[in-house]
Amino acid sequence: MKRQLTYYPDPVLARRAEEIGEITPELRALADDMAETMYANEGIGLAAPQVGEGVRLVVIDISGPQIRDDLRVLVNPVITARSQETVESEEGCLSVRNYRASVERAAQVTVQARGLDGQDMTIEADDLLAICLQHEIDHLDGTLFIDHISRLKRSLYDKKVRKWAKQKEKALSA
Repeated sequence: MKRQLTYYPDPVLARRAEEIGEITPELRALADDMAETMYANEGIGLAAPQVGEGVRLVVIDISGPQIRDDLRVLVNPVITARSQETVESEEGCLSVRNYRASVERAAQVTVQARGLDGQDMTIEADDLLAICLQHEIDHLDGTLFIDHISRLKRSLYDKKVRKWAKQKEKALSA
């Protein structure tokens, strides 16, 4: 089932998500819903807070948006190593509307997580997968990619968000 996305500045996006203990049928259903939501919105990654759920669950598929054959579901992912080398790339986010910005991140990362089968996994990633993992794990820690941009760019974006909110409020009251 496709879920409604949560948009900045919703407070759930700024909170640290809770660790997942047991892998339940409900958690598996959430992962399925998140994958469907990510695909429907042409994303390559989605964290549970982006659908309003404060748990440490991420879905990623960098094969898309056309192919969609490499879905990864990560339970309680943690970055255990980062390279000193960095890369800068333009990022967007399904929860940050109409905005893209250049963000600097580690060029390679190692991530420890569990799969939905309960098995531990290690992912050594570079390129787009490394960037996507860092972006989605940031969501689990209450950090958005716009938290990595300059104060000026951030304040300009915040101003746009306030303007959109006023326009929406005005349209609803009309």
